[in-house]
Amino acid sequence: MENNGYYPLRAIQRWLVNSHFNRAKSTMMNIRVCFKLPQDFDLERLAQCINDSLKSYDMARCRFVINPETNELCQRFDGEISFVFVEKVSDEEFEQRKKYFTVPFEIMNKPLYRMYIFETPTAKYFYGDGYHAILDGMAWQMLFWREVDMRYKGKKITRTPLKYSDYILEEAKILQGDLSEGYNFFYEMLKDFDPKKHLPPIDVAENVPKLEQETVTLNLQNINSEFFHGKKHTEHIFFLAASMLTLAKISGAKSSVMSWLHNGRYNAQERRLVGVMIEQFPISWNFEKDITVEEFLEGLAEKINLSFNYHHSLGKIYESGLQDDCATFIFQKKIYSLSVAGQEFEPVEMPQNEFAAVENSLDIEVNLTDEGNYYLFLDCDASRYSEAAMKNFADTFHKIVLQLQDENILISKIW
Repeated sequence: MENNGYYPLRAIQRWLVNSHFNRAKSTMMNIRVCFKLPQDFDLERLAQCINDSLKSYDMARCRFVINPETNELCQRFDGEISFVFVEKVSDEEFEQRKKYFTVPFEIMNKPLYRMYIFETPTAKYFYGDGYHAILDGMAWQMLFWREVDMRYKGKKITRTPLKYSDYILEEAKILQGDLSEGYNFFYEMLKDFDPKKHLPPIDVAENVPKLEQETVTLNLQNINSEFFHGKKHTEHIFFLAASMLTLAKISGAKSSVMSWLHNGRYNAQERRLVGVMIEQFPISWNFEKDITVEEFLEGLAEKINLSFNYHHSLGKIYESGLQDDCATFIFQKKIYSLSVAGQEFEPVEMPQNEFAAVENSLDIEVNLTDEGNYYLFLDCDASRYSEAAMKNFADTFHKIVLQLQDENILISKIW
């Protein structure tokens, strides 16, 4: 496929970039972390390992530009790498620099990531930030930092990374085929979606601008990761089921229509890709027929496995906007942990990301900690839902999680 150095944006990239442009003053598309490093950590060696890793991924050279022939936003992979170096600053200057970390990316023909290593008189820090339309959590934490760790340990890197730019062209060839079967599959899930029916009832004044995000957090104390040892179904299936049931109970509906996020990597090659690969899948369930928890989990797993076969059709779903207002479920493991050479980095509290608008009506996120505990995070549009409404949702979710642990109970008996 001829591209003349200009690569199309993937469907998920276009969706994320559109969110950025629609909310231009927001840093909601920044994927950022800051860690305090052990005092004996070799910062110069860390910088070299990071820079050597950057050289091995074409994503480090990615720039968003306008294709002069089509006048469309696209990407190139021939930009200069933005290397990291050790900066010695005062503690006061570091605090001032932290404020800069809330600045949104300038995405036109500029580096789409930034990394800094700071040494102050009292501490050592690493800060990293990536624009979400080129980077996701798995690429950042599980792939890039795994390579940094190997280099720091002195291990030889023997693999040749799959280029993200090559993947884009391979996918573009697939997208030229007939994707109507997959589109129809997802359309059937979404066609009956109604915000008044499949979202919690609005409990604040209407016509309030979508400028703020409300966040409610709950430690799910009635379940631990040990519960899933030897179980047929995964944590993801279980907590997605809990989300769908909670939505149905809170809304009073006999069905759930929502979305769930996947890391977008389906084979061994793709699991080594550093680039944004996430996909947002529609999912629906009709609770009219009474079944057991086991049957519900089994049916949900079958739907998800079938969805994977049609993932290339999701681009048409993004373009249609059919799932834009749906609640979204996200499951993440050890999202705030980072280590190199066996030494754990300590997360540093950062200024809150700025929200010039809220991306989704409701995000239901479950995070697993290193200790095997689960935390529920509810991020919602504060112009729709009050803190009290979200606390009620969290409490209901907690009750349903407990009841779902009995696979023989009927769905109608839950809550």
